[in-house]
Order: sequence, then C-alpha cells, then structure tokens
Amino acid sequence: MKRLTFVAMVLLFLLVAVSFSFANTSEIELYLNDEKVSFNDQPQLSNDRVYVPLRGIFEAFEAQVEWNDATQTVTAVKGDTEIKVTIGSKSAKKNGTNIMLEAVPYLSQKRTYVPLRFVGEAFGAHVNWDGNTKAISIVTAGDLPVVGSFETLKKLLKENADMRQSYLYNGINEAVSDAAVKSVDRVELKSEAASSPEHSETNVQVQGVDEADIVKTDGEYLYQVSNQQIVISRIFPADELEVRNVIGFEPRGDTSGFMPAELYIDDDYLIVIGTAYYRHEDITVDKPSMARPEVYPPVNINNSIKIIVFDRTDRENPNQVREIEVEGNYLSSRKVGSSLYLVSNKYFGGYQIMGTETEYVPALRYRDNESSFTEMPYSKIHYFPKAISPNYLTVVAVNLDKPNEKANISTFLGAGENIYASPEHLYVALTEYEAAETKPAVLPLEQQKMIAPPVPLQNNETTAIHKFALLNGNMVYQGKGKVSGHILNQFSMDEYNGHFRIATTSGSLFGQGQNQSSNNIYVLDGKMNTVGKIEDIAPGERIYSARFMGERGYLVTFKKVDPLFVLDLKDPDSPKILGKLKIPGYSDYLHPYGENYIIGFGKDAMETADERFGDGVSMAFYQGMKIALFDITDVNNPIELHKEIIGDRGTDSELLHNHKALLFDKERNLLAFPVTVMEINKQQENTGSWPQYGEFSFQGAYVYNLDIENGFNLQGRITHLNSQDFQKTGYYYNNNKNVKRIFFVEDNLYTVSDGMVKANRISNLEEIDSLNI
Repeated sequence: MKRLTFVAMVLLFLLVAVSFSFANTSEIELYLNDEKVSFNDQPQLSNDRVYVPLRGIFEAFEAQVEWNDATQTVTAVKGDTEIKVTIGSKSAKKNGTNIMLEAVPYLSQKRTYVPLRFVGEAFGAHVNWDGNTKAISIVTAGDLPVVGSFETLKKLLKENADMRQSYLYNGINEAVSDAAVKSVDRVELKSEAASSPEHSETNVQVQGVDEADIVKTDGEYLYQVSNQQIVISRIFPADELEVRNVIGFEPRGDTSGFMPAELYIDDDYLIVIGTAYYRHEDITVDKPSMARPEVYPPVNINNSIKIIVFDRTDRENPNQVREIEVEGNYLSSRKVGSSLYLVSNKYFGGYQIMGTETEYVPALRYRDNESSFTEMPYSKIHYFPKAISPNYLTVVAVNLDKPNEKANISTFLGAGENIYASPEHLYVALTEYEAAETKPAVLPLEQQKMIAPPVPLQNNETTAIHKFALLNGNMVYQGKGKVSGHILNQFSMDEYNGHFRIATTSGSLFGQGQNQSSNNIYVLDGKMNTVGKIEDIAPGERIYSARFMGERGYLVTFKKVDPLFVLDLKDPDSPKILGKLKIPGYSDYLHPYGENYIIGFGKDAMETADERFGDGVSMAFYQGMKIALFDITDVNNPIELHKEIIGDRGTDSELLHNHKALLFDKERNLLAFPVTVMEINKQQENTGSWPQYGEFSFQGAYVYNLDIENGFNLQGRITHLNSQDFQKTGYYYNNNKNVKRIFFVEDNLYTVSDGMVKANRISNLEEIDSLNI
C-alpha cells in the first residue's frame, strides 16, 4: 500500500465522523513531537477514554497500514515491528506477542479507533492526555544503539581506548607549546501553601523549574542540610526561632552510611538527595533471570545516589514514604511540579573490564522502595556513539504524586557533564572528540608513561547535546545535536520558542594559530539541527559567564579585560552581535534586572607588566569581588552604569561558583549574598611586581539596596562570627558559622550557616533573634 504523507494523515482526521456522543471534543488538540497537528474532526472522547484513528496516527510514524475487511484487522508495519489490531478485540499483537488493550477498538465511519495509550505501546512513543487542557502529546523516541551484551561493552571500550590513544600522541606538541605560552603571557584562572507568609525562594535559572539546594523554606519552617543531617526549624515569627526536628541518618560503621547533599520541598513532600556508601557485604542484589558467572573479587558498590521522600503533611515531623537508589555519583537534578528528574554518573574501570577473562561483569544496580538492588541488563543500556567512556550516565524520572508508579530509570554508556532543563525538556551536554587527522607519532615507552591522562587536540573538541522530553515523571530520549567547542556551565544553555541556544569556547586559551581559543553561539531547532551561529568571538579569550534572556543573550569573555557582548537572538536563523563593552575584570555570573539591565558578579582585575617575561609583556590578575549593573537600553552601546568593589585580592563568594547563593528581589530593591572578605594590611608594603593577597577580615552577608538611579547602596553586613571567633582567625578562616544562604520572610532577613540561623529586620538590619544549631 502506498505510504501516505503527513499531510494526508491530517486529511484523514478531517474525514473522521463521530458515531456517538462525546464531551468537549472540539477542544482536543494533538501535538506530535511538540508540533501541533491542526484538524477539524477530532479524536473521540468516550467513557473518560480518548480514542484516536489508528491509520492516521501510525502513518504519522511512517508505518505502512493495511486493512483486511474479511477479518476486520488492521496491520501496521514499521521496520522490524508489526502490529495487528482486530475490531472488537481487547487483544492486539506486536510481532506475534499479545498486548492487552485498556479498551476495545471500534469502527466509526469506516475508521478504526483505538485507545490513546495503545499508540505508545505499539511503536515505543510516549502518549500523554491532559484532561485539563484537552491536549494529546505524542513524543517519539530518538534512535540510540544498544550495548546489548558484556562482550559488546568490552569491544566498545577497546575501540574508544584506541581512538583516544591517537589524541595522546597528537596532543603532545600542543601541550609543550601551551606550557611555553603560559610562561610568557600568564592569566590567572579561578581556582507552597497559599497561607504561607511571603518569602523568597531558591534562585533558579528557569522559572517553573526548581533546583535542589542546601536550604529551603515555606515561610514558616526552614529545612536545612547541616552536618549530615536535615534540621527543621520554626522561623516564623522571627522572634521565636526554634529547632523543631532533626532527621539523622545513622551510619552503619565506618564504611556504610548516608550523607545528605541537597533537598527540595513542596506543599506535600520533603525530598532529600544524597550519597549512600556501602561495604560489599551490605548489598543484596536481585539478579536478572539469566544466570551469569560472578566476577572475583566481587564488584563492590562504592557509593550510590539516594532519593528519600518524606510526606510533609506534618511540617515538623515528616514521614518517610519512599526511597529510590541508583549506583553512581550525583551530577544534578531538577523538579517540575510533582516530577523529579535526577542525573548521575557511574565511573567504572574500563581497562579492568577489557582485561578481565570473565564472561560477565554487572553493569549498574538500582532499587525503588525495595530492600534489594536490581541489576540493569545490558539489553537496556544504550550508548552515545563517539562519546563512549567507562561511565554510565543514568537519568531517574519519578512522579512523586504517583507512589505506586515505578521510577523511570534510563542508563547510557557515556558521561554527562552539564545539564539544562526547561519545563518540557532536559538537555545533557558532554564532550566528544573527533578523530585526529594527522598520523600518530611513535614515542618511546618512557615518554608515553610521562603523559597521563591523554591530552586531546583542542580544535577537535565538540559538545554533544542529548535531548529528553519530560512527561510528568516519564522521560523519552528525542535526539542529539552537536556543536564545536566546550561549555562552561548550565547557563551556557537555554531553550526559547522551540529552539535551543548554547555558548561554547573552542581551542586553547594559550594556543596559537588554529588552536587559539575563540567563542561561539549556536542555535538549534527542535530536532537538534544547527540553524544559526556566530563563531570566532573574542579570539584568544574564553567564556567566563553567559546568560540567555528571551530574544537576547549576554556573553562575558576574559583574558586581560572583560568584554560584555550583547546578542540579538530574535531570528534563530541569523543571530548577531549588537554591541559590546570592554572594562577591567570579569563576571562569573550574570543576573537579569528587568528588560534592559543586567547585574554582573565577578572579580575586578588589573593588568601589570613583569620584566621577567620580557619587555611589553603584561599579565592580568584578579583583585577584589566586583558587582556591576550594566545598562543595555542602547543595545549597540552597553554601559557600566554602577559598580562596587568588595575587599582586595583573595576576596571570594560562593555566588561566583553557585548562583543559588544569591538573594535578589527587584520589588524590594534587595540584593544580598555571602562573601569572605580579604583586605591588604596597608602598613605592609608590597615589594613584588605581582599584586598582594589580602588577609581575612570578614565573613558573612553583604546586604545592598539596589535601584537604577542610585546603584549599589550597602545597607550593612551580617556575620555569625563573634569577637572570639575573629580572635581565632589566621590568614584565612572557615568554620560552621560561615554564612551560606540568605532569604527573607515578610519583612525579615534570615542568614543561614551550618551552625546558626539569624533573623534581622530588612529595614535596618537590627538583629531580632538567633538560633544555634
């Protein structure tokens, strides 16, 4: 039978006649891979079930469909998959195997209608019906090869090791030349409920996508990760601070236990994410049905990621209701509504796997509210071509509102490095290396031993971005995009109006010629194809921060000065640079302030000459912390409207490494963040040509009023250190009283350290109460 096109499929929907009554079907909308399919005659809604025309849906998947009038059977074939559906029967067949349908298919006006859920079961698509919006979302899975067996794993690892060996040899000359350049031109690189009181929330990248943190509040209670425990404190009213509960996680000896790292809260749940570590004898594993020989010595679970879910109905005494665990190390997570998505990496010894004589080594283990672990079979592990490494990337997706529904756990051979999430999609970025074009050099064995780990050629470095659809606690892999260079962090990525934007740095900061660093902006469409780009931005520099905001983007690069680039991304096919500003220093983090302003947090810098490196050779050194307000009203000529310098060389803030440390509220003109201030003793003369480091002088919160007209107005500083603590300080000071987070509830400001919570009035920073933890 001749295959119908997608347009013909839409026409088939138009021909469908409804033979029975149904409610509000005129409002039903169909989306296929995020693209809306418009039609007049609708899928049918009956007895609280959605039915769709089988032929039209399957032909959208490019399947060939045939109708047998004698047997009242529809046969759909795509590749190696054959589906048979018979009118009036709840049993369908997939490659000869029975599939039980939730309802009986029927014939209406010579069109076969099947339950919506069957579409997903047939060809591996995920189908979601939103009863509130009357929308059908169908997401097809992208193609990734399957590892399949332990022998295939060994083969893939061996091929990858051979490829990386070529980078080792070809990268030697560049590594030597880089070292020479560094010695000449040195740039220092940086080592809830409706009744709740009004309160601030975690500073996140994307509205509607929550990020885990060490502190969360609902306005009345504070939930805090402190000293490997969860501390629950009553914080409202502010003059009655009190610890109400401490959730401890009892270690099982020196080699077993659980360490909480981050948490989430919502109206219903407290979710704790942390690391569990084990002795081998503590592990019970449910093996796959196929018996396989064990490896000796046994492969231990060194550590795993554990998600512990508590029912928060009783705010002061949460009750544990679920525990999910998967081998590996925590990369990051996001929470969209009641759905949690967690990404982890599990490294394993690739050379040990390739060298073992055993027939089998277990891959990855996991459990979901069970006492024993289940082994992930190789038949369910996919891999990323050209990005193979001795690592398992695992994505855990779970709808917390469906406790009886198992977590969706997907594992891939390959490592994730950074993630970005919108409410609809998760993107995992990882570095790939293209094969070197030059012939590998043959080096003496002693020289080979001196070079570890392998040094890849920078100009062969690319970033692969793997896209997943997020579907209410389920997840479907949708495809891969690839761009030149590597990214800095999650703020290098963004999704807007169906397009994905990414900022990368190519080459080496100290490279020359083709290996000289430069920076790029790429725009990809929904199918992860590059449709627009700007390359070779700021040659010789690298990206220090990036931020995408709607139709604009902002990029900060640095080597000796800080260029701020303003990008026009309105037309995804033709992005362009609108303007730039060059000033001393750099910004590590950019935060929006309305439509035409942006705040930069970073370091001041000074350029200085050093005769040891020859005449005319200069270097850039970072100084104190710098905050700046940039005016982008004239996009072609951005200006630094206001700036503030805090401390001297050595001053640092967690905000420069973690955006969650920022408290900002534009309506209140409130800006606060933790900072460790280092100041130079003015009585000590700096005899060297390099800038002097300061000595410890303060740790705590800096609190500013910020507005366009007056800029940064320091309202005051809040510290948890007392006079005795300051007497104990040496050159640098760090203890459990270091302020880590700041938030507000109503008109009160709270500062949090591992050892204390303190409440101050926002109006004048007068202390109200403090609580030792």
